[in-house]
Amino acid sequence: MPRFHSYLRLFLLLSCCFMAVLLPSCTVPRSNSVSIPTLYQQAGTTLSTYHGHRNAVTAVAWSPDGKRIASASYDKTVQVWDAATGHRFVIYRGHTNWVSAIAWSPDGKYIASASFDKTVQVWSAATGRTVATYRGHTDTVTSVAWSPDGSRLASASYDKTVQVWMIGKSGSGDTLLTYHGHFNWVTALAWSPDGKKIASAGLDTTVQIWNAASGRALLTYIGHLSIVTAVAWSPDGKKIASVSFDKTVQIWDATTGKFLWLYCCRGWVNGVAWSPDGRYVASANANRTVQIWNSTTGQRALTYPNHRSEVLTVSWSPDGTRIASGDDDGLVRVWQAPASPEARSSIVGAIPCGRPLEAAL
Repeated sequence: MPRFHSYLRLFLLLSCCFMAVLLPSCTVPRSNSVSIPTLYQQAGTTLSTYHGHRNAVTAVAWSPDGKRIASASYDKTVQVWDAATGHRFVIYRGHTNWVSAIAWSPDGKYIASASFDKTVQVWSAATGRTVATYRGHTDTVTSVAWSPDGSRLASASYDKTVQVWMIGKSGSGDTLLTYHGHFNWVTALAWSPDGKKIASAGLDTTVQIWNAASGRALLTYIGHLSIVTAVAWSPDGKKIASVSFDKTVQIWDATTGKFLWLYCCRGWVNGVAWSPDGRYVASANANRTVQIWNSTTGQRALTYPNHRSEVLTVSWSPDGTRIASGDDDGLVRVWQAPASPEARSSIVGAIPCGRPLEAAL
């Protein structure tokens, strides 16, 4: 089965083996969907499992109203389905190669999907009708995100660029800005909540923050020791969570680059998501788990162990009550999120991995 991250594994094998010595491990104790319990569930309880894909699920994203979930896959499709029942509304088949990333527009009307076919396609979330195709990249597009006001999109690529663009009248994408700060593949990006900045990350092991209007570099975070696979701003825009093949989740100040917390995991980390209230960070892990961390205390709040293969992506519902995570077997599981900081398991304490390299250049 082809896998996006398998390309990177061979390339990074020696560095990952070296980091395994440096970084200690954490101790980690055909219907489309199964039925969903209606009664209150404890944190970590599986609510439903979506079986619609035929290959690994690379991305999951909740609609802004929390009623629908979009999931992308190496089966070249994006599927939109009811978050409560698993009923499928749309299968989008516009891409000719694996789909690597997806993002809902802020108004919930459109979905942007990025692909190994070097395009970003924007289409109706209700009908699947394509409204625009962006062809500005020259290699695989790894990530895509809408600006908070919905006026622009940003996309990252193996071509070492991040491009900011808008949908033109002709149905194409009009490039507004190209950021060239990375010297290798760019694998992740995220807009700041106020829409003024973009954080981008990649194979060069850095996270770079830059002005979304001018492209001026503002900050470079160098705390990771291997490829950075995902990055996310806290809801208040003050902190950033970044995850990596170096087996860590790192929380740091978005203005100064000051390192705040480091969480160790048993394998590399593929995805990250903040809870809407900013209290928690969820990580999608290669060891088949999703782990939830208290973003203030550094304590691990919960380990979700119900995936049977590597977890590639994680997304928190807008109301904060549920989490969706997708895995290498092509399944999406929807499960109960922690209700409060007190709803912790008996597993506590961030693993003291030591202070990573850090700098604001």
